[in-house]
Amino acid sequence: MTVRLRVACLGAGYFSQFHYEAWARIARVELVGAANRNIAKAAATGIAAFGDVQSMVEATKPDLLDIITPPETHLAAIRVAIHGGIKTIICQKPFCQDLAEAKEAIALAQNHGATILIHENFRFQPWYRMMRQHIDAGTLGDIQQMTFRMRTGDGQGPDAYLERQPYFQKMPRFLVHETAVHWVDTFRYLLGDATTVYADLRRLNPVISGEDAGIILMDHTSGARSCFDGNRHLDHQSDNHRLTFGEALLEGTQGTLSLAGDGSLELRKFGTTKAQQILAPLSYAGFAGDCVFGLQNHVVSGLLDGTELENPAQEYLRVIEIENAIYTSALEGKKLEL
Repeated sequence: MTVRLRVACLGAGYFSQFHYEAWARIARVELVGAANRNIAKAAATGIAAFGDVQSMVEATKPDLLDIITPPETHLAAIRVAIHGGIKTIICQKPFCQDLAEAKEAIALAQNHGATILIHENFRFQPWYRMMRQHIDAGTLGDIQQMTFRMRTGDGQGPDAYLERQPYFQKMPRFLVHETAVHWVDTFRYLLGDATTVYADLRRLNPVISGEDAGIILMDHTSGARSCFDGNRHLDHQSDNHRLTFGEALLEGTQGTLSLAGDGSLELRKFGTTKAQQILAPLSYAGFAGDCVFGLQNHVVSGLLDGTELENPAQEYLRVIEIENAIYTSALEGKKLEL
């Protein structure tokens, strides 16, 4: 008989749709509850609906709680889950409201033998998993540089972000805190931990509170350097600007991998002019290369098959520390040692 994980979800906002849909495609999962302060939104998922996380945990007794709500709700929800006997929690990023609160959540989990995993899904996009394979295989030689140009094209004018995620306009920390952290984590996944950071951040659209463009340079333990170049006013060549969110180059002494906006990946050997396509553009289910499914399926395999789990909250603290250093660097106008 196949063991099935009982999963309950907190949150029924815009992005939660990708979580629910991905869980429904995993055969070894049973969705047992959805909670939201607007219970009608929870009911719209088609799962047993609750108006708060406490009543859901008590009624459903899940094996895993998936927290898909804003940072200000995280610590309280984690407390409810842990005191309700839940041993595995997945929590959306940004994780908690600040570093101190994140550490408090982790300490609480450790004291009760529970595990918190962060829903940092971009590293599960198929093009980055393939990049990792080529790094491990030595195909590119010594990796010296990775560049990502984020060009979402959704940040112009007074109505920017209002249709999909209107709270973006009010975030005091925006480009880095909400979005660029995806690549902080991905760069660490591919190149090793960051050792230095330099950032230049700008606010181009006057109707928003936070920054919407910027350049971040980091040195990594592998010896490679990363460059994140983000501008939400500009676009890139793609029918879907939220598939890859931009274009990337991973450059080594023996070759270069190029990521295009359609999700295709090409390998060009050093000294040659022709590139070979190693990942074709595909029509992916779900969000951004089906990375939500990739992460959630990875967690299910880890819990049921014993495979190593990525994104533990303890390790994700480093991403929060780097994010804080990015803002400090931009404020002080200098390169910082980490």
